Amino acid sequence: MPALIELHDVSKSFGSVRAIRDVSLHVDEGEALGIVGPNGAGKTTLLSIIAGSLRADSGDVVFEGRDITRLPGHRHCREGIARTFQIPRPFGGLTAFENVLVGAMYGRSDGSGDRKQAAIASLERAHLLAKSNTLAGQLTLLERKRLELARALVTEPRVLLLDEIAGGLTEPEMNELIGTVQDLRAQGVSIVWIEHIVHALLSVVDRLVALAAGQKLIEGDPQAVIDSPELRDVYLGREL
Repeated sequence: MPALIELHDVSKSFGSVRAIRDVSLHVDEGEALGIVGPNGAGKTTLLSIIAGSLRADSGDVVFEGRDITRLPGHRHCREGIARTFQIPRPFGGLTAFENVLVGAMYGRSDGSGDRKQAAIASLERAHLLAKSNTLAGQLTLLERKRLELARALVTEPRVLLLDEIAGGLTEPEMNELIGTVQDLRAQGVSIVWIEHIVHALLSVVDRLVALAAGQKLIEGDPQAVIDSPELRDVYLGREL
């Protein structure tokens, strides 16, 4: 059975800076894939290429056997790929419910159905239903992260892309959010998660990919990747 998402030799440059270099990877149905690497490794660029907000200079992005490399971001979303952002940017003057309703109106592939009920269901899945009528600008950081999740979930994604969603949270808050991500995983949502907080990743993902200087460095069992000399060299330097 083919993978849900496949990247084949994907590259992306910004001027003279080559952010991604011939990266190939796959995500299977129901799998949680983690991506690690130092700052500047190309992690967010790779996520943006999968989401369609950036277009690869070369290589292919394949979703369910279909080449979506040149489709715009909104088409990626309607195909079933949704993402969250490292820094939440909700519409601060709208309530949490209204923010999610925007996603229900413009991000779903199927125009039928009750969008209001879809928004309510997504807020519940993200454990934010109690804050439905709170202005997004008044939410705590954890609640804004949950709002990011709810806005993505209302598009009914097959794959959820998480960009450092645990960043900036306290340990108890992070544990709460990890529990929510584990619930989504149990519901059958495939996940691609970029994160610097390693123990958060290890509690969720099945497989880990490490990037360095825009290239895939190592891939495999999460703990084995974290313990690998290759990853240690990237973070700490070979002389250590």
